Amino acid sequence: MSLLDVSIVNVALPSIQRGTGADAGTAQWVVSGYALAFGLVLVSGGRLGDALGRRRMFLIALAAFVVTSALTGAAPNDLMLVLGRLLQGCAAGLLTPQNSGLIQDLFRGAERGRAFGMFGAVVGISTAVGPVLGGLILAIFGEQDGWRWVFYVNVPIGVVAFVLAMRLVPGKAGRRTKLRSEIDFVGILLLGLAVLGVLLPLVESEQDGLRRLWWLFPIAVVIGAAFIWWERRILRRGRSPLIDIRLYTSTPGYASGAALGTVYFCGFAGIWLVFALFFQQGLGYSPLRSGLSVTPFALGSAISAVLAGRLVSRLGRKLTVTGLSLVATGLGTVALLAWLVPTANAGLVFAGPLLVAGIGGGMVISPNTTLTLECVPTRMAGVAGGALQTGQRIGTAIGTAVLAGVFRGVVTGTRGDYPTALSIAMLCSAGFVLVALALGIGELRARRARRSADQLQDVTFAAPSE
Repeated sequence: MSLLDVSIVNVALPSIQRGTGADAGTAQWVVSGYALAFGLVLVSGGRLGDALGRRRMFLIALAAFVVTSALTGAAPNDLMLVLGRLLQGCAAGLLTPQNSGLIQDLFRGAERGRAFGMFGAVVGISTAVGPVLGGLILAIFGEQDGWRWVFYVNVPIGVVAFVLAMRLVPGKAGRRTKLRSEIDFVGILLLGLAVLGVLLPLVESEQDGLRRLWWLFPIAVVIGAAFIWWERRILRRGRSPLIDIRLYTSTPGYASGAALGTVYFCGFAGIWLVFALFFQQGLGYSPLRSGLSVTPFALGSAISAVLAGRLVSRLGRKLTVTGLSLVATGLGTVALLAWLVPTANAGLVFAGPLLVAGIGGGMVISPNTTLTLECVPTRMAGVAGGALQTGQRIGTAIGTAVLAGVFRGVVTGTRGDYPTALSIAMLCSAGFVLVALALGIGELRARRARRSADQLQDVTFAAPSE
């Protein structure tokens, strides 16, 4: 449900703009603001789960997500809508790490791979099926106020999920510790400012943000360096940092896997808004027809994610390399067809390449999660999972801003040439995926080297309090 809200809003953006009078920049914040808040809260959510117990934190966060969904749907204007989305993103960020943390706590070896395979299928389906569900909701409730039901639909689903979680989610006592010692508030502030410095110029690109706000990029680099220094200082003092830097420096495969996931989500998650704009504004499709046009990706991703989860313990990084190759091929083919084929047949013509890209996408997310966390000590499972997903959520926000900005910029510059805009945006997306592919190939070689040196094993290092 929380991941569905990343993509479901893309289809509803035109309806949101008509219903609230929001401009393009504000509408972009409805998407990117949620993803940003989601990403910034993930690691803190993992720490709270450790301290309070994952079941308790899951129920608290789920209740918060339901309430903020209702408030967002009832927003009287665009400002309250953006604020509601930010709060909803915070609730989602608290909720999500409890899922991956439970998987890491309860499963080992090949079982964990299968569990993350199911998790990856959920990620792929909920991200890709969002446009279909959003279109269906708008078709039922109308274009003017149908966007409100995109958020209201979370309320009955969330209530049912809460009741089921009370009965089915296993409880485990959290550590007896003060929350102040668990949450690195300075680290949260520094990381938030660094990410904001990168994201704000991109989100405001429609309003000439790159030219006006370029100076935020070097400031973000400086703040990012200060964040790393602070985290090392916190660790030396025996306290719990927001992100333990040793995850990246001393854990085989973690840094490259996290980088791969972030870059892949830059290219993968941003395409849904571009497709929604192309089909609805460029071709005049209804939101439902627009969503159905990208369904092949969801179907391919759902099937391959489950199969990949069963094969990851045997094939390892070969799966992610193969999957990234298929995604890049599929998106590149869409870019070519958008340029060559008459737009009247676009929805049908894109089905095959999107199916190929979806099959590849299902081979990336869950295997990458399994392999990236493979050598992480169990004690740090929640933090590592939260940090990994933080990169994915930030990648989602950056990719959505970049690809949508490129698409809109080309449409404006060419006076309405939507096929060319789609083609260039898809090439940018494929470019992100090719960078992720290069990281995957590098990690595949490094993994082989570690295996030959018999270094592929769990890493242990002292806890901050020791």
